[in-house]
Amino acid sequence: MSTHQPATTEETEPEEASAPLPAARRPRRPPWALRALWSAWSQGWRQRHPRGAQVLSVTLTVLAAALVVAALVMPDSVARLEPGAFLRLPAEAVVGAAVLLALPRRPRVAVAAVSGVLLGAMTVLNALDMGFNQYLGRKFNVILDWSLFGDAESYMEDSLGRTATLAAVAGVITLVLLLLVLLALSVVRVSGVLARHPGTATRGTLVAGVVWITCSSLGLQVAGVPLASDRTATALRDQTRRVSDTLHDEAEFRKVARVDAFGNTPGSQLVPDLRGKDMIFTFIESYGRSAIEDPIMAPGVDRTLDVRTKALAKAGFHARSGWLTSATYGGSSWLGHSTTMSGLWISNQQRYRTVMASDHMSLTDAFKKTGAFDTVGVMPGVQKGWPEQKWYGLDKVYNAFRLGYRGPKFSWSTMPDQYTLQQYQERVHSKRPTAGRSRMSLLILTSSHQPWAPIPKMVGWDRLGDGSVFKDIEAAGNKPADIIADTTRSREEYGKSIQYSVTALTEWLERYGSEDTVLVFLGDHQPIARVSGDHASRDVPVSVVAKDPKVLDRIADWGWTDGLRPAHDAPVWKMSAFRDRFLTAYGSTPHPKTN
Repeated sequence: MSTHQPATTEETEPEEASAPLPAARRPRRPPWALRALWSAWSQGWRQRHPRGAQVLSVTLTVLAAALVVAALVMPDSVARLEPGAFLRLPAEAVVGAAVLLALPRRPRVAVAAVSGVLLGAMTVLNALDMGFNQYLGRKFNVILDWSLFGDAESYMEDSLGRTATLAAVAGVITLVLLLLVLLALSVVRVSGVLARHPGTATRGTLVAGVVWITCSSLGLQVAGVPLASDRTATALRDQTRRVSDTLHDEAEFRKVARVDAFGNTPGSQLVPDLRGKDMIFTFIESYGRSAIEDPIMAPGVDRTLDVRTKALAKAGFHARSGWLTSATYGGSSWLGHSTTMSGLWISNQQRYRTVMASDHMSLTDAFKKTGAFDTVGVMPGVQKGWPEQKWYGLDKVYNAFRLGYRGPKFSWSTMPDQYTLQQYQERVHSKRPTAGRSRMSLLILTSSHQPWAPIPKMVGWDRLGDGSVFKDIEAAGNKPADIIADTTRSREEYGKSIQYSVTALTEWLERYGSEDTVLVFLGDHQPIARVSGDHASRDVPVSVVAKDPKVLDRIADWGWTDGLRPAHDAPVWKMSAFRDRFLTAYGSTPHPKTN
């Protein structure tokens, strides 16, 4: 007899009912059902724990209100990020409360949610302003500055590694999304509390309004901070004006870029007094006035400049030095390079793109137009296509991959400056230029780029080889993470990096320079504000070095200081003034091109 009995209907139905359905057939609870379940559960919990529920509710409301107020009054500068800055009454909160009290429930919730998201967006922009002020000495531009995030990510990857960079980027994105959500929920929660207590809320709003007007009228302050705040409204107005100014500047600068005092000058009338010279223009990364005058960095840097001035003089070279005010600060080195070479004030990416697409003559291109110079660029920091080569008028460019380096990177810097200079010597400077011509070179040195860890050390010039000699030096150096977070150490290491770069460049000149060599070297911008200080100038040192006394006699009326270290009271020009002064000093004849 079979042991399996046919199942009855009563037995089968419960089994079928308890069996899980395939995912495709499983019924889904509608959102309203989930909300109903949550509401029922939370209501039951509040009934079972009334005191705990009340404490939790009050705590969440207080935290929500505190978050909203903090976002409304948060300063846009790290230097002002103190507890007193948050003890203020924001006008936006008073106006917002009055508006929300006047709205019915559904519009009130919608307006509160949208307001929270917008406040979150303004808070993110405010944080960006803080970061840009700290590093670049200016506020964030919502039109022009998005492209800089890619550079920032590359810098972090070079300094901290790919894993840490990916984690940081993911953390920032998560934090931004969380901030938007939390502020939206906070404003909705506060609006609900106001609606449940309309009488008290209305009276409180009126009192807050009177207090704000009184504090504003009397200028009442606590610890130097005004009690009445309209910071978010002011920030919104500033952002709007910044966008308007940027759009206006784009059209105006196009007109400015079309004007060139030497735009129609024939090649035969450009720099006639430098014909036959071995002309070299060199930018030293982040070489700013602070390196020479700051009490932490200056002693070592000044000593190096004095020692190298004497060493060059012994080799027959003499120098004169002054100051130029850079168009950029803390970063965006290409703005300083192009400002110096164009004679135009290129202070943002939009202006840079405009000039690169124009036929406005660069100082380096002036040498090419003479027909008397081969032109070459050495750019160890360039690791991708560089279409700017055409505007700079360079016949040939050696980027990071064309210098044969097999050693380690030094954080952001692809190779030490000493190696770059030796490769320049072997690949370019030691070679004869085209028959009947001399040479003009543009070098961009990178070892003094932040985070200034690890820093290369000088080795014997005959030991450089393919750069492998630097492996032990890099391994024994400081770790970027240890320097970035320490302001004092950052300043100390920055000073050491400038000493290294200046030493490498001047030792190269002492070793390989000739009777015809003319070296112009300068900084592209000051280091970041955390190193140079919140109120540092935008000035950078600039020096002209040569053996031929006639070269320096041509600039005798500039009033520059003898030697590599400019005096504190040496003349200060805008960086954009250098091109025309230089062209004029060495015999160029202006033939203007107008708009």
